[in-house]
Amino acid sequence: MALDNIRLEVMNTVEKEVDGFIEKYLIPVEEIWQPTDLLPNLQGEDYMNELTQIREEAKELEYDFWVVLVADMVTEEALPTYESWLMDMEGVKQHGKSRGEENAWSKWVRHWTGEENRHGDTLNKYLYLSGRVNMREIEKTTQHLINDGFDIGTGRDPYKNFVYTSFQELATNISHKRVGQLAKKKGNKMLGKMCNIIAGDEMRHYMAYREFVKTIFEHDPSQMMLAFHDMMKRKIVMPAQFLRESGQGIAEAFENFSNAAQRLGVYTTYDYIEILEKLNGYWEIDKMRSLTDEAEKARDYLMRLPDRMRRIADRMAVPQDQHIFKWVEPNGRI
Repeated sequence: MALDNIRLEVMNTVEKEVDGFIEKYLIPVEEIWQPTDLLPNLQGEDYMNELTQIREEAKELEYDFWVVLVADMVTEEALPTYESWLMDMEGVKQHGKSRGEENAWSKWVRHWTGEENRHGDTLNKYLYLSGRVNMREIEKTTQHLINDGFDIGTGRDPYKNFVYTSFQELATNISHKRVGQLAKKKGNKMLGKMCNIIAGDEMRHYMAYREFVKTIFEHDPSQMMLAFHDMMKRKIVMPAQFLRESGQGIAEAFENFSNAAQRLGVYTTYDYIEILEKLNGYWEIDKMRSLTDEAEKARDYLMRLPDRMRRIADRMAVPQDQHIFKWVEPNGRI
């Protein structure tokens, strides 16, 4: 049987469990938090004091912090790209077999998107109210990121796509959590709470996607191992890899944002390595048997990769020069 057909068969098998994953890892709309729960109530009598508090607390946050928060928000706001990418995977259909019936995989993608959409919405409103950033420049960056598309090297392969989402959801959990910790340390409790709650969503999503991969390993271990190997060999790129400011070419802003995140300790090369180690451990690839020879070699590569990457990371220096972004107002530079 052709590999594509085997993948479709496995996706159809796993699909029977998707409704259970939705119930376990996603939260119904009527129960989950909404952005307005974390922001000033502009219909309340005390809204001016709350806005003043946001702007005063924002003054305590350093330049690199704002750069990272903006880029995190823009990454979340590019959600239409990510939804269309996941909906195009092999095995995901817009509708079920009969009219009005919903395909379980597409249901997952839509419900996941609905939860993720709140993250960019929350951070966007906070940045607007803070008065510390140039929202028009940020909005242009967001539109560019959506226009420029998204290429993470997975094609329509669900195995590779689920490796990517498992990795990326944990990476965003780490980034949002650390940004929240930095904000709280500077006395900004509101922003700290926002980022911490968003990080909690990302953790739930990570737990779901890693479960998808674990289930696929049970049905098609050798091909799942080869997909995992391929993704890690080519490296997991960030969703904002094509980030740019107005007037720039595609991807020109990403490296400077990444350097700011590393300087802050929000997301580093060592975090990347630790995520790989966690995935290796959770999927228990060291214990897998009955692999093809090619898959065995792939597994050996994955087991050695963290130590190899750590040796390289130890020799790397993070650039200390700050790039001045159009996103952040000059008077916001501390």
